[in-house]
Amino acid sequence: MSGTHLKLLCEETFRRLKKVSMELERFLNQVTLSELVKQSGDPEEYEAYYRSYLSDLRHLLVNSENAYEKVGVCLRRARFSEEFAQEVLYNVYHTCINCFYYPKGEVYDENSRMGYTGEDPIVFSKEVTPELRHLTLYLSRTFEQMRNELHYFESDNTIPSNQMISSV
Repeated sequence: MSGTHLKLLCEETFRRLKKVSMELERFLNQVTLSELVKQSGDPEEYEAYYRSYLSDLRHLLVNSENAYEKVGVCLRRARFSEEFAQEVLYNVYHTCINCFYYPKGEVYDENSRMGYTGEDPIVFSKEVTPELRHLTLYLSRTFEQMRNELHYFESDNTIPSNQMISSV
C-alpha cells in the first residue's frame, strides 16, 4: 500500500472517529438509564438490557477517542511513518470496528445480508428508543465505511512481525 494512500486512509479514519466520538459523547451526556427504561415500559425487561447497551457504548467511546488520538499523532508527525500508520489503523480495526460489531452485551447483531436489500443491517435484541436506534444506525453506517476501507488491516499479517503480540 502506498504511503499516499495510507495517509489518506489515516485522514479519513481520523475524521470519522472524531464524528463518532462526538456523537457518542453527546448521546451519553444527555441520556440516563432511568430515562431509557421509562421510555421503553417494562423496567424488569429493559433495565439490564439498557445497562449493558450503555456500557458497550461507553467502551466504544473510550476506544474511539483513544484511536482518534493515535491517528492524530500519526498525522501530526513531521515525517509520516508508514509502519506506525499501519499499526494504528490495525488497532482501529481491531478495537473500534470490532467493538461496534461485536458488543459485549450482545444488545444487537449485524445481519449483513440485510444491507443488500436496502434494509438496516443492525438487528436489535429488543425494541429500543428512537434516539438510541438513530445513533446505532448512524454508527453502523460510519463503521461500515471504515470497515470497508480498512479491511486490509483485519488480518494479523498486515503489521510488522516485531509489532505482533505473542499468543503464548
